[in-house]
Amino acid sequence: MTCRRDLLDTARAELATAPGVLFHGPAGIGKSTLVAALLTTAPAATVLRCSPSEDDAELPYAGLVDLFAQVPDSRLDSLAPPLREALRGALLRGEAPGDGRGRLAVRVAVLEVLRGLAGPVLLVVDGVQWLDAESAEVLAFVVRRVGGLDLRVVAAERVADGERPEGVCPPGTAVLRVPPLSYDEVARIVRADLPPDVLRALQETAAGNPSYALELQHSPLLGPVLDVPRHLRTRLLVGMPEGVRRTLLVASAAERPSLTVLRAAGLDDPACGLAAVGGDGVVRFAHPVVRAAVYADASAGERREAHALLAGAVGDLVERARHLAYARPYEDEDTARTLESAAEHARGRGEPDAAFELARLAARRTPGEHARAERLLAAAGYACDAGRQEEAGEAAEAVLAGSGHARQRVRARVVLLRNAGQALEGAHELIAEGLRDAAGDAEAEGWLHYWAAVRGLLCGELTEAARHARRAAVLGDTDTRVGALATLGRVLSLAGEPDAAGAALEEALALTGGHSGPDGWGLIRMRAILALDSDRVGEARAQVAGLLAVIGEVAGVEETTATLVALTRIQVRAGDCREALATAARCEAGVGTAPVLYARALAATVGGTADEARRLAGDAVRASEADGDRLFLVRALAVLGQAELLTGDPQGAATAVEALQRVRDLGEAMGAADPPLLHWYADLAEALVVLGESDEAGAVLREARARMSGEVPGSALAALERAEGLHAAGLGDAKEGVVRLRTAVERLRRLPLPVDLVRTLIALGTVERRARHRSAARAVLGEALETAERIGAAALAVRAGAELARLDAGERGEGPGLTPTEARIAELVGGGATNREVAAKLFISVKTVEGALSRVYRKVGVRSRTALAHAMAVAVLASGAAVDSPDDERVVPAVTVGQPSRSYNRRFDTRR
Repeated sequence: MTCRRDLLDTARAELATAPGVLFHGPAGIGKSTLVAALLTTAPAATVLRCSPSEDDAELPYAGLVDLFAQVPDSRLDSLAPPLREALRGALLRGEAPGDGRGRLAVRVAVLEVLRGLAGPVLLVVDGVQWLDAESAEVLAFVVRRVGGLDLRVVAAERVADGERPEGVCPPGTAVLRVPPLSYDEVARIVRADLPPDVLRALQETAAGNPSYALELQHSPLLGPVLDVPRHLRTRLLVGMPEGVRRTLLVASAAERPSLTVLRAAGLDDPACGLAAVGGDGVVRFAHPVVRAAVYADASAGERREAHALLAGAVGDLVERARHLAYARPYEDEDTARTLESAAEHARGRGEPDAAFELARLAARRTPGEHARAERLLAAAGYACDAGRQEEAGEAAEAVLAGSGHARQRVRARVVLLRNAGQALEGAHELIAEGLRDAAGDAEAEGWLHYWAAVRGLLCGELTEAARHARRAAVLGDTDTRVGALATLGRVLSLAGEPDAAGAALEEALALTGGHSGPDGWGLIRMRAILALDSDRVGEARAQVAGLLAVIGEVAGVEETTATLVALTRIQVRAGDCREALATAARCEAGVGTAPVLYARALAATVGGTADEARRLAGDAVRASEADGDRLFLVRALAVLGQAELLTGDPQGAATAVEALQRVRDLGEAMGAADPPLLHWYADLAEALVVLGESDEAGAVLREARARMSGEVPGSALAALERAEGLHAAGLGDAKEGVVRLRTAVERLRRLPLPVDLVRTLIALGTVERRARHRSAARAVLGEALETAERIGAAALAVRAGAELARLDAGERGEGPGLTPTEARIAELVGGGATNREVAAKLFISVKTVEGALSRVYRKVGVRSRTALAHAMAVAVLASGAAVDSPDDERVVPAVTVGQPSRSYNRRFDTRR
């Protein structure tokens, strides 16, 4: 659990320097567990420990007896007789000390014993709040006089929220509050088979307290709250006055209990005996588990009466309907209709969770099977909106299994398709079964053709996707036609037909009447992405930011997540790197899904670190593969390739090539031809150049050029020009490389794409540096660094800074450098590796090793592997100013042995 690991790490660090560590928090929060964990890794020491209980608090010196249980009498023999006798008395080994002088003798004796113990001493008090007064006074005396003693204190104290610990620790002790567990952490410590609604109630009731969570994990739901075991109820409610029991019951049944509501419910003096009433008049229980205990302690009749009182007292339609349902726990059509109306009202004001719960209650209160299935389908839809996938699936499966109406079964399958998220690869049979049920019902057929189109899009079957989308646009109702045309627009955009895609979107917008309601949200996102692909970044950003403001809290999880992912893509291209990180982090409800992981990885490639970007991109790849989602698999692989290129090392380039080759293969299989694909081809060519695979890089660039048709966005042209410039420089033609790179830079200066500009400036600066054009290199690398820092592109700033450092190292007198790949090959060959072994190590071909080794021989001025090993050793010894690359490989200066020929063309590495 993250919060516990972090707290334990802090405690370990503090214990190494501070005189003590004190954990504090409410009962059951996990203080004793932390003390035990801390002791397992504490340095070797004599441990004196006590763990007092409530019964010990009134027993004089009980804590001291426990602390000294392992201290033999022989340790007391060296004490002066008065001290020895006083301490033995306190430890029940002699006559108890009586007067003040005797108590002082006990304190001094304890201090003397501690001073006499060999080595460090660890004093552990687990439960300071129950420490008897006499022992507490002794410890307070001792800890004020620990100067010169190798003594540390580890303690735990029960403290209510908002209060400060009193403790018996030395001055300077690290005081650490133990925080509640998060909902996810609670879920990890309880039974894995809890139904979602029970788990949610447990998380709310335990409120992060692990002890309560473990005690409640076998409890069923009891109306709106979780049942509380009798033994826990007894412990929590002990001493509760009978006079306030009824008031507390009504308060526990209320969603937001206030004095106003309680008076309206018929309670004459609701404030009487209630200490926890806020200034706003709201009744607050000391802990959510207390509320649940009060509710569970009442009889079923008393609970129904409380809800009936509240149903007549509250003014909110949603809350009134909920109380009515619990006041009438039986089938009743009037109650069901009230709940159905309240569910619609809750969804309309952006509360899909409440809508689901009310609709499910409505279904349970419905007498007829057909009407019950209708309300269960509504509940399933609301559950989808709320991201409650398991509950949505349960409701839909119940209708599918029990309904005798074909149209209801089709709607249930639509819920299951929607509920699958990105994982639609295996949904072919579900769609086919739905089409059989929908035969003759054009509208229902339209629903299923729409989902077949979505499945085709995600699975990379663009031709099939387009066919089904066109069919749905003919058969479906208005909402289905809008969705189908939006999907068709995405398909056509991927296929490299932006004009046709735009036309499909315009047709869809016409069907919506141009308004910005829910049926038009997907269209707005799609239009923004088309604008982004055409380098109209400002237009794209305005559209999606405006959409996010419109949907606010009204949209469901799917719509909100999709909008945040789109905004992240736009912010990355626009150079809003810090904002992109924040936007990606907001996709909390979709954590773990491929689109969210992709968005977080994409943001990390600019605003985070290379390691973080690689990790998240790898997670996105695995999630997409698990879902069978080829659309996001291509994107995730492309981000993984970009993240690996950030490091500038051969190993990263090899991984980038592997990922980007898959992008190329998947794109070809899909028939994709959209502008992002040209960017990814350029990245693949760059990675191949890094590895010295110049021939293959050239082939990739020629293929990319051949794929260009119509009006190509300037950013795609610039990406290809960047890769072509690096390729030319890698072939030894630095002049041509610089020309192409400067062309790309000037093209990007006319576009609002600072991240693309920084990447290209770094590439240009690298080539200029390797061509020994130091002034030019410094100018462009300085601009790259300044721009990267200004826009918050942390990963690119690190790369630009590293290039400037290498430039500085070169100006301190180093000779012309080997490229990092050449340097690594030289290092391995110098160490005795064969060409085949080098190729296997660096994930490159033997032919590439041979070509690179020939260049190394020429640059270094040697003719044999033995001479190379000697020259490299001399270079390492001589290069005191050498600068390490991000992967800790040294940039090795070429050492001239004799005078090499000046007639050969030097080739320049594409990364540095």
